[in-house]
Parts: sequence; C-alpha cells; structure tokens
Amino acid sequence: MPNDILIDLHTLDLNNPIVDIEGIRTVIPHRYEMEQLSGILQFDPENHLIVGYKTISMNEFWVRGHIPNRPLMPGVMMLEAAAQLCTYYYKKTTQDDRFLGFGGVNNVKFRGKVVPGDNLILIAKNKELRPRRAIFDTQGVVDGKLVFEGVVIGMVV
Repeated sequence: MPNDILIDLHTLDLNNPIVDIEGIRTVIPHRYEMEQLSGILQFDPENHLIVGYKTISMNEFWVRGHIPNRPLMPGVMMLEAAAQLCTYYYKKTTQDDRFLGFGGVNNVKFRGKVVPGDNLILIAKNKELRPRRAIFDTQGVVDGKLVFEGVVIGMVV
C-alpha cells in the first residue's frame, strides 16, 4: 500500500518556482544530460521539507532507447532527480559545499510511469542530517499520483 503524499499538492505552482534552473546550478554541480531538476517549489527547513520538479521533455537522453516508441523515464533517473533535490536541501541547510553522493537507497517502490510531457513533482523530507550523512524520505508524483517512493541516503564524498 503506498504511503500518503507528504504534501498538499494544491499548494504548488509550477509557474512560480522559488528557485529556477540558474539558481539550482549555483548549488548542484550536474550539467547537460545529468541535470534532473527544473525548479524548486518549496524549501522549508523548519519542517525538514523540500519540493522540486523536473519537466520531462522529448529531448531527454533516454527517450530514444528506453523504450523505443514508448519512452518511459528509467527508475534510476527518478531516483537521481530525488537525490539532486536532497543534495540541494543538504547544501542550503548546512552551508557545506562538499559533494553529497549516493550512499544508498532503501525501500524503493515504483508505482507508475513518467513519460515526456509530464511534470515529475519531487518531494523530500529530511529524517537525519549529520555532517557527513543525510537521510530523506522521497516521493515522486505525476498528475496527483504517486509514481515512486523510497529512502535516499546521501554521503559526503
């Protein structure tokens, strides 16, 4: 049974992100095909929460081959997008400029598809924040439906 969505989706406005791609680039080092965030919609360290999104286009590097004539966003790319959101939260909250890489993922479930034309809403709730490790509950939502959930563990490398 899927968990409840961590936020009220009706509070989100994709037309007015609080941080755009240029602001994200000042914090997240990924570029070109590996940029997996389009904007930040909420940043609420008091409640340990961050919400962002990725607009999925036909120009994504995986569209041509995953799966031909029926492109589906790979689950690992959904997790990468969630991890980049977690990294943004970590760096802005701790003011630590070191690279936060994958330490692991737990309890991941994929519950729906993500295709070109979708806006993948990414939600992360921080559960633990230490100088060298951060743990987040993450979710991905498309059109109000939970498409993935899991725990993302970040480690400073």
